[in-house]
Amino acid sequence: MGIRITLTGAALAVLATAGPLTGVAHAQGDLDCADFRFQEDAQEQFDLDRSDPNRLDEDQGRDDGIACEVLPHRGDTDVSVATALPTLGVQGGSGGSVGPAGFERAIGVALALGGVGLAGAYVVRRRRATQPQARLKDR
Repeated sequence: MGIRITLTGAALAVLATAGPLTGVAHAQGDLDCADFRFQEDAQEQFDLDRSDPNRLDEDQGRDDGIACEVLPHRGDTDVSVATALPTLGVQGGSGGSVGPAGFERAIGVALALGGVGLAGAYVVRRRRATQPQARLKDR
């Protein structure tokens, strides 16, 4: 019965250390030019906060206050341009990290290994503590 408790404790230690890192969220509220169909919609979002946390004003060094200039306007007849992405990539707000960064993975692995190591040390210590008692009973 003691081994079951030990294994359960080890499993819980691994889950407690690695579990929280499995759902790391990356820029959940971040909007990009690709999230808008028309320039006016992006401009409306940009005007709500002129500090531009979403980097919708993608002109490099020329903050002109016009958001997502590559998007078509509502009055344009050719809407196929609406799928065009900003030209500055991540800097223009059209993407970014889609998963945990390398250092976040390393931290997760280190925590998981630390949990397994602690659980293993607990098992060894527990076995060593019970061995003298078993020898005394055999005598």
